[in-house]
Amino acid sequence: MADVILEHALLNVRPGQESDFEAAFASAKSIISSMPGFDQLTLSRCIERPGTYLLLVHWEKVEDHVDGFRGSPRYERWRQLLHHFYEPFPRVEHYQPVLAVR
Repeated sequence: MADVILEHALLNVRPGQESDFEAAFASAKSIISSMPGFDQLTLSRCIERPGTYLLLVHWEKVEDHVDGFRGSPRYERWRQLLHHFYEPFPRVEHYQPVLAVR
């Protein structure tokens, strides 16, 4: 199995701001996707709780996210576009694969 790191974040968007959040994320995705070590991302909206989104980002190494992306000047723009939508602020965690079945 290829070594890849999966960033996981549950994003709780303030009620009534879901459409604005999705539009802002559509703009912000080019920031993260241009970063070294970025592989892919998915943003999914919860069916049972429509204000909750699941962000999954695949990175080559955890340092690509923590040091590379978050430590970059481009992260400030990402923060400006998205962070004001969250209540509470999301907990971001990193996972490494153990098993995958297709």
